[in-house]
Amino acid sequence: MAIIDRLKRVLDAERVPYLVWPHREVFTAPEVAATSEFPAREVAKVLVVRDGDGASLMVVLPALCRLSLVALERASGRRDLALATESQFKGLFSDCEVGAMPPFGNLYGLPVYVDTCFARDRALVFPAGNHREVVEMPFQEFERLVKPEKGALCSTVALAA
Repeated sequence: MAIIDRLKRVLDAERVPYLVWPHREVFTAPEVAATSEFPAREVAKVLVVRDGDGASLMVVLPALCRLSLVALERASGRRDLALATESQFKGLFSDCEVGAMPPFGNLYGLPVYVDTCFARDRALVFPAGNHREVVEMPFQEFERLVKPEKGALCSTVALAA
């Protein structure tokens, strides 16, 4: 079963308002923001990070932010963090296209860390498990369902592509 079907079941069961939006095939969160009407501050970049023991965690940042591994180490208490390569994480998300996983690490047994700059009163837009659709839902509902750890995780804002 594709993650979008699984995710829709979870969102429907929890009575979460959401919309699924098609877009032209793009592969990064900045490209989604640039080719859609969504503000980059609402588009989630979903990353997988591994610690020195090989354990994975999910990190959710605004599209144009870059991750501070030092800040994530402080927030998570983990050491020797590094961004996971596609080959290291693709097996974790077998129901998604590589790199298009939604920020619901709890559906995969992963802890989730989210940057504090996402506003509770705004939408969160994230990959729907493929490179052609995104899901839009209230950020506060994402917080309620996922219960992510929060922290100031951005080191810099990347230049728009």
